[in-house]
Amino acid sequence: MSTHNFHTLLILLLIISHIAPSISTVGSPINIWPKPRSVAWTNPHAIPLSPSFTINSPAHRYLTPAVNRYIRQIQAAKYTPLITPPINFTVSLPLQTLTITVSDLTPPLTHGVNESYTLIIPSDTTSATLTAATPWGAMRGLESFSQLVWGNPTRVAAGVVVSDWPMFEHRGILLDTSRNFYPVEDLLRLIGAMSANKLNVFHWHITDSQSFPLVLESEPELAGKGAYGSDMQYSAEDVKRVVEFGLEYGIRIVPEIDMPGHTGSWAKAHPDIVACADMFWWPAGAPWEDRFASEPGTGHLNPLIPKTYDVVKNVIKETTTLFPDSFYHAGADEIVPGCWKADPAIQKYLTDYGTLSQVLEIFINTTNPYILSLNRTAVYWEDVILDTNIKVSPSVLSPLNTIMQTWNDGPSNTKRLVSAGYRTIVSSSDYYYLDCGHGDFTGNNSAYDQPPGFDQGKGGSWCGPFKSWQLIYNYDITYGLNETEAKLVLGGEVALWSEQADPTVLDSRIWPRASAMAEVLWSGNRDETGMKRSGEATDRLNEWIHRMVSRGVNAEPIQPLWCIRNPGMCNTLNPIF
Repeated sequence: MSTHNFHTLLILLLIISHIAPSISTVGSPINIWPKPRSVAWTNPHAIPLSPSFTINSPAHRYLTPAVNRYIRQIQAAKYTPLITPPINFTVSLPLQTLTITVSDLTPPLTHGVNESYTLIIPSDTTSATLTAATPWGAMRGLESFSQLVWGNPTRVAAGVVVSDWPMFEHRGILLDTSRNFYPVEDLLRLIGAMSANKLNVFHWHITDSQSFPLVLESEPELAGKGAYGSDMQYSAEDVKRVVEFGLEYGIRIVPEIDMPGHTGSWAKAHPDIVACADMFWWPAGAPWEDRFASEPGTGHLNPLIPKTYDVVKNVIKETTTLFPDSFYHAGADEIVPGCWKADPAIQKYLTDYGTLSQVLEIFINTTNPYILSLNRTAVYWEDVILDTNIKVSPSVLSPLNTIMQTWNDGPSNTKRLVSAGYRTIVSSSDYYYLDCGHGDFTGNNSAYDQPPGFDQGKGGSWCGPFKSWQLIYNYDITYGLNETEAKLVLGGEVALWSEQADPTVLDSRIWPRASAMAEVLWSGNRDETGMKRSGEATDRLNEWIHRMVSRGVNAEPIQPLWCIRNPGMCNTLNPIF
């Protein structure tokens, strides 16, 4: 084909992709997960992929390793689909190269970076093209290309144009590594799977009352005494490895050092700055309102002690040095009145003239300007302004430089935050908490000592029942918002809190449920007519789970194999409830 004709074909395919972005691909191997925004494939067929297939790309510190990784993966995979794609295989010249063009190689991986790409795999040439605005968009396109390759001998979908970009800029997973420890290798596997799902933020909830595993040179005893053991710590080299790995996979690493609550582990090194440390969390016979913590593991930093800020500023400064991302998650959730009231200095402050909300305000007014001075955008849990008992005025935390993360009351609290002008990350426990539904971890729990036939309700789990992939997939994080409010929703995060999770269940607790959120936040959960597409997504998700497992991610199944081999037979046309 002449150069002129080749460019004419590319232009034609691009036009088709915008005129008919949703050409039906039922029964075809188009199974890019998350589903692209625009796919044109008028004549579904495949061509051979050359054994010597290569990817031509501009040199870039992080894109180059990604290119090399995808070349190895594509050449070695020989992926066998669950169902053989019923399409024509054209014995023609094999695809020899994928040529990547990046408009601007300089943008860093940060919130709002352009992740768009266009992938064109022609039918009758030996070269495909991937164009992207940034290296990070090119990584997303490489993942899509890898999912269009299958079989032995290897073949690739041809005559395809994919034009793609995300709906939401923030698409993440929170993992708690304090309550149970996760070795670095597990974190790296999680980050790799996140990249495959086109997620882009690993929210690392590193510390909590239970342990302080992050080794800090400025405060060595926090981990030295607060970690579960010397073999359950994250060194500066470990953090650097995770951060660099994230950059090679297009994943931002956002640290969270929760404070002033959830800091019982700090008391091992600094008992003088932590209130109610190591107290029994809920004394026998006491009402819930008089508890010292919302779960076993007590301790809040004391905002009235000057030394508190010496330690806190060391922690914040070194953490921001270890983690270059522009976001810094400052926590500030679940301040329990009983804990601060148990401290004599705070009790005197309350008796003299103060309130617990003023105690929190002292802490925020001291620490938030320091975070901002380090050129970071502070992220806080919603509690800091929405809690019923202890909260600060929104005037203390300006919406101009503060992001809120919501976890209670579903769309209601999202509405409250955005209507106050805050950019918001949605992690509603009603939909996005992956630890829910596994009961409660307290022993001797009378909730389980019930006669047969007792209504189990939430099964002892405060946020039960289990959040199925269908529930996650069908949740719209901008539900009930007007257009102006919806623009303040940055995206969402599923969360795996680790009271009852550790490396043995990491993959299955997260995948494929996080995949469901990944597609919704990338391209939505509705088809071109506005109908929810969770039924159509089921077959595609089955195939995607199979591919993830083939890549070493132990995702759990969502259906028996019989359903997969008999498409549609396990759906229902009737309401269940």
